[in-house]
Amino acid sequence: MQIGFIGIGKVGFALADNLQRQGHMIIIGNDDPNSDSVQNAMRKNSNFSATSIQEMVTMADIIFLATPFSAVEEILSIVDLGDIILVDCTNPVGPGISHGLESKISGSEKIQEWAPKANVIKAFTIYGFENFENSKYPGYSIQPVMLIAGNDTVSKKQLMPLIQELGFEVKDTGPIDQALHLEHMTLLWVKMVRRDGHHPNFVWAYLER
Repeated sequence: MQIGFIGIGKVGFALADNLQRQGHMIIIGNDDPNSDSVQNAMRKNSNFSATSIQEMVTMADIIFLATPFSAVEEILSIVDLGDIILVDCTNPVGPGISHGLESKISGSEKIQEWAPKANVIKAFTIYGFENFENSKYPGYSIQPVMLIAGNDTVSKKQLMPLIQELGFEVKDTGPIDQALHLEHMTLLWVKMVRRDGHHPNFVWAYLER
């Protein structure tokens, strides 16, 4: 599969690197190919390619959005995504690790507004990049869970195998308005790890009986 990335920092690179190692073609979309983030990613994994955002859109089967949330609206205003699957890996974070949109609406819902034809799916946000670099927890019989949310069921089913390839159990939480709850889970993880000193190598699990 040809997978595009808008944003190739810590989260974006961890996901792109592992997906490339699974055999997928990674295309970084950036209108400045000489940017530090692009050059750093290309040094770390020479199998990546890079081109303009709009050109990447024409080539990709699916796109991962992993920029700071504050940059998303401007990026989406200058690119036509069409009806592509857009995996939202962003989180709106405000002062004091609060919700950046005051918990009135999720960042994913705003992204769906800014890219109305795209099939937006919230995923890869409830952990830090450390668990995207390595999702393996030896000694346990269950996998970390990856919770997703989006309006289009077919698109979510297309994304699920990629998530499973990266070592996660996938659970669909429902439509895009569920993304607000996933963003709050992210804030909880960030507060526990970045603020309160918990080790970043911890994950959520889904148990059912």
